[in-house]
Amino acid sequence: QVQLAESGGGLVQPGGSLRLSCAASGSIFSIYAMGWYRQAPGKQRELVAAITSGGSTNYADSVKGRFTISRDNAKNTVYLQMNSLKPEDTAVYYCNAAKVVSTYEYDYWGQGTQVTVSS
Repeated sequence: QVQLAESGGGLVQPGGSLRLSCAASGSIFSIYAMGWYRQAPGKQRELVAAITSGGSTNYADSVKGRFTISRDNAKNTVYLQMNSLKPEDTAVYYCNAAKVVSTYEYDYWGQGTQVTVSS
């Protein structure tokens, strides 16, 4: 079992910044990737950014140059630094972790944190 605890969401003005945190606990061995997804009203959930155990990163085109994903292995925590926020970034952001045990793959999700970009 893996538990994911998100924090850092809130209300910010356009052009502002937020940093989201996701702390993993429980059986964290064999987690090979963690990432952030978001879902806005009326839209499908989409990948925002991901980072592998080896440090490789991937970003949605809409956030490249503005968002940065990073990790602190000592704290089992991943971060999403969000700069130059736009109203279209408004969504519920979910932390995700992927884990492989033997031949089985597991996905874990946080409960979500609301990010609202508005003046």
